[in-house]
Amino acid sequence: MSSQDDLQTLVLTTLDKQGVIEDTTYLKTADGSAVDQLAVLGALNSLRSKDMVDYKSIEREVWTLTEEGRELAESGSHEARVFDAVPAGAEGITIPDLQAKLGKSASIGQGKAFKNKWINKQPPNILVRIVDSIVDQTKIDLQQLQSTGTLSDAKLLADYKKRKLADKQKLFAYSVSKGPEFSLEIKKEATDVTYEMLQSGEWKNATFKKYNFDAVGVAPSGGALHPLMKVRQEFREIFFEMGFQEMPTNRFVESSFWNFDALFQPQQHPARDAHDTFFIKDPATTDRFPKDLMERIKVVHENGGDTGSIGYNYHWKQEEAEKLILRTHTTAVSSYMLYKLAQETKESGFRPAKYFSIDRVFRNESVDATHLAEFHQIEGVIADKNLSLADLIGFMDVFFKKMGMDKIRFKPTYNPYTEPSMEIFSWHDGLKTWVEIGNSGMFRPEMLLPLGLPPDVRVIAWGLGLERPTMVKYGISNIRDLLGHKVNLALIHDNAVPRLDKKMGKELIGINLEQPAEESTKEKVSAAVQGLVNKVENMVVN
Repeated sequence: MSSQDDLQTLVLTTLDKQGVIEDTTYLKTADGSAVDQLAVLGALNSLRSKDMVDYKSIEREVWTLTEEGRELAESGSHEARVFDAVPAGAEGITIPDLQAKLGKSASIGQGKAFKNKWINKQPPNILVRIVDSIVDQTKIDLQQLQSTGTLSDAKLLADYKKRKLADKQKLFAYSVSKGPEFSLEIKKEATDVTYEMLQSGEWKNATFKKYNFDAVGVAPSGGALHPLMKVRQEFREIFFEMGFQEMPTNRFVESSFWNFDALFQPQQHPARDAHDTFFIKDPATTDRFPKDLMERIKVVHENGGDTGSIGYNYHWKQEEAEKLILRTHTTAVSSYMLYKLAQETKESGFRPAKYFSIDRVFRNESVDATHLAEFHQIEGVIADKNLSLADLIGFMDVFFKKMGMDKIRFKPTYNPYTEPSMEIFSWHDGLKTWVEIGNSGMFRPEMLLPLGLPPDVRVIAWGLGLERPTMVKYGISNIRDLLGHKVNLALIHDNAVPRLDKKMGKELIGINLEQPAEESTKEKVSAAVQGLVNKVENMVVN
């Protein structure tokens, strides 16, 4: 019986003739051959889903012969073969000759023949018969087991199983009866409501296949976290572990006031030009920022106010601050959070704060292997009294150690809103070069004092690109292979979740890992600070 349709027809015609099928074991095809019970089960399930039949399972335990057991049932047991190979009379046969004659059967049957007292051993190594004839009971038992599926003696069954001549198996058959929708004709059932059925109205009279809620469905392909999101979560865990609070960064569109002016970035700065920043056309401006804060920032830009600075000595324009842009950095959020901290300080006194954010920023830059016009920035800010550059470097030591960066170094740089400032570089094994991954520094008084923070409060800050550390971790040489329209989706699906190794070392300017163990961390940090200050002085002189 080759097809399920033929089996279904056989079951239905047999039921129509007999009224019931007591045991499908005895179900025969037209040519008299037995049917496979697993195939019968499939046919019965299909018919029962249409309410044409019903069935119950019949379970039996039967003994069957193994391949070796079937051979012995046909040709005789090993011990009988040994007896037959030993000639009658006193001459007998030597053990080596018996093994050469029977092979494996000689070693297996010899012990059993001794036990049955059929043969005996005489010196030197000669086997002789001690009875004239034998009854091969093993062969008889195996033949009975083969025909009936069992033996009356349970000990014999256990012995034959131990000798690996027989084994117990469970066999299934089925008792079948007619169902409420029994018919010799099998109606074809629809599995889906198609467009054509809806158009023609055929669905009203169609018979639909019942939905099997217990069936195992096709495994969904499922989604996969982008490598950026995996690394992002690792960074978030590091910040949370160090006691930071996450800043709200849900505003991609920001005013120039918070993005530039509040950070003491002059309005004529090149970064505020259209070739570096994306400006919004509609609406193009906003005035939703504190007017008293705007006046203080205007004074600081123009003449430094009471910050001890001379400012930038230019006429600050409100219309420039009102322009809406796609934020160029998440520091715009940091400035707003520091302003809120200053407002809280006025009401309940100053409290130290640690903020972080990881979100998207936008720059009007040329796209290449290491730059995108849209990327993610990681930013951290710590506000406390009397912080210094030594605190910043000391914190960077701990932070990058948790990140697991193998090779990190700092380089003095200039930022409008931090002084001193340091660029952060990491070695990229794929590009075989140092890749800039971030910036750091201490916010200037010209930024902090107009926000309303006390004069002795210092703020250290740093920002990293999420893409470049991810490239380092995954060994990706081109940032466009990580983010953008050229990304291979298999990269997203196949890459495992990274783990930032927290046992990596550090490479900071001025810190020599070969220094004696008794030298304190404070001394190392002081040496690093002095080296950085010397470099800044050299840059100023040159």
